[in-house]
Amino acid sequence: MEKGKIYSKEPVKTDLKAGKTYAWCSCGLSTNQPFCNGLHVTTEMSPHIFKAGEDKSVWLCQCKQTGNPPYCDGTHKNL
Repeated sequence: MEKGKIYSKEPVKTDLKAGKTYAWCSCGLSTNQPFCNGLHVTTEMSPHIFKAGEDKSVWLCQCKQTGNPPYCDGTHKNL
């Protein structure tokens, strides 16, 4: 699977709302990080669509190299 451009080597803490659908930027080009703003159209990539099952705070990946998208898995520490 193709990995996106590294946007940041730090995750971002994000509050998710139960039942809401999110589009996480997987290409690294969005100016609305960590979420998609459509700039992936210049690539062959697409956003990772996910729905929050509950209200919670999570760490979303911004390096775009995670093995568990959209969540940070610590990969940024080795870049």
